[in-house]
Amino acid sequence: MAMNDYILTLSCPDRIGIVHNVTGWLLDQGGNIIDAQQFGDLETQRFFLRVHFALPGPADIAALQASFASVAEDFGMDAHIYDAARKARLLILVSRQGHCLNDLLFRQHSGQLPVEIAGIASNHNDYAGMAHSYGIPFHHLPVNADTREAQEQQILNIVSRENIDLVVLARYMQILSSTLCKALSGKAINIHHSFLPSFKGARPYHQAHARGVKIIGATAHYVTADLDEGPIIEQDIERVDHAMSTTDLTQVGSDVESQVLARAVRWHVEHRILLNGQRTVVFR
Repeated sequence: MAMNDYILTLSCPDRIGIVHNVTGWLLDQGGNIIDAQQFGDLETQRFFLRVHFALPGPADIAALQASFASVAEDFGMDAHIYDAARKARLLILVSRQGHCLNDLLFRQHSGQLPVEIAGIASNHNDYAGMAHSYGIPFHHLPVNADTREAQEQQILNIVSRENIDLVVLARYMQILSSTLCKALSGKAINIHHSFLPSFKGARPYHQAHARGVKIIGATAHYVTADLDEGPIIEQDIERVDHAMSTTDLTQVGSDVESQVLARAVRWHVEHRILLNGQRTVVFR
């Protein structure tokens, strides 16, 4: 009989017997563990586990979740089971800097990123042609102070209508309202340069060049109402020097941003990220 793959993620107060009971449940289901990663946080006294397992024949996710409920309840677990073969559906938000969008589209199209990009939305029309070249619906959603609430409702309508699993802010240069942040809690990822809070506002790479910075980086994090302060998923840096122009710095920064965002998106859709308060546990 053909085997089908699933992923179980959980977090709970750390205590004896967690792994024993989880593996016992898997044995009762006839499951085979393909990969398992765990972490016990000594500071928070919480335990985190990701198990990639296979079952004979197709299984109903809701039925699996219900079957595991007794184990989860006994240990106070926040537990979820996913179909490993199902591709997450993404909505990408972008403004006028398209390097992250272009990178995600290429990775998805070439099979490097296991997702379905269900739509691209922007407050500008700059990347309508790029979206159409990939056969992806493009939503032009212009916004100003008077129309922000209605525009954000349009975003939520797309999320609902297209069954979006993850919203990716690929250099979307609009501040989201607390209402939208709450509605997208845990399923929206943002990317920004690492100069914050030192170089805010427009032309941060020009500001950095003027100050003679030696390191350029990027941060990917979950979106919260606290601007650019959500739980960090991934960061990276590149060294730069005095011989580099602002154009050089911007190019280096764009490359780092694209790579960091792509890794964060991959880890999210592969269910490798678990929240640990304001931090994340990432099983790579």
